[in-house]
Amino acid sequence: MKAPPFAYIRASSLPEVFELLETHGEGAMLLAGGQSLIAALNLRLSSPAVLIDITHLAGLSGIEIADGKMRIGALTTHAEIERSPDIAHVLPLLALAAPHIAHAAIRNAGTFGGSIATADPAAEWPVCCVALDAAFVIASKTGSRRVAARDFFQGVYATDLHTNEVLTSIEIPIPGRNIAVRSSNWRGAAAITASSVFAAIAKNTQGTLSDARLAFLGCGETPVLARKAMAAVEGKRPGAEVIAASAQALSEDLEPGGDIYSTAATKMHLARVLTSRALTALAA
Repeated sequence: MKAPPFAYIRASSLPEVFELLETHGEGAMLLAGGQSLIAALNLRLSSPAVLIDITHLAGLSGIEIADGKMRIGALTTHAEIERSPDIAHVLPLLALAAPHIAHAAIRNAGTFGGSIATADPAAEWPVCCVALDAAFVIASKTGSRRVAARDFFQGVYATDLHTNEVLTSIEIPIPGRNIAVRSSNWRGAAAITASSVFAAIAKNTQGTLSDARLAFLGCGETPVLARKAMAAVEGKRPGAEVIAASAQALSEDLEPGGDIYSTAATKMHLARVLTSRALTALAA
């Protein structure tokens, strides 16, 4: 299939983008990397009246550390995150997740912000951002606001981003140790279910877990924060009994649905296995 007809405008500044969004309203869509959008256009799952290209806007890409946070520009590509020594050092969860995103050609063009704004429930970056307690900086003609990742995702391909707004950057607090564990049919495929686990380990309490976060993709319409499982490990050392209790508590956190690849029971089993693996790795 071919994409439906649409107008194309390459924006040169954010103020121009805001004016275009105000003029065209719901008929406009932003092109930030296009790795999901172009496919949706060709399948006629999307049919914008105007496509606004923001891929060349200055100030919306780059990775920097300041004030105890990692700031990642929305137009930063997956490949830049994958190759960044700063990301590998302070946010290894992102470095571990990046190679699982599709294939190299897509990682070279697709963007961090584009993936987040798309809100695919099987995507890596949304669940990583929830696990890492990220905040999204969103700009409009009238100013900017910050939205916590856990509040941003509202359903399948649905977010708190308004039609007159642009996601400009992602801010992530510098955490303690963190790890990602993933299960899929093959490399580059969408995950069946995955566990992105973040735990800050308090050094003065002999390895007990503090502010532990477990987030899952593929278990709902949005990334799921497993609060009961998190409570089972909070303030404790991740030994065999604690790990088993956390995995068992997932039955109160997750309600995965079956699909053409696996049953709900299979997804729940995988979630428990992956949680156990991640907590075991943290305990090492």
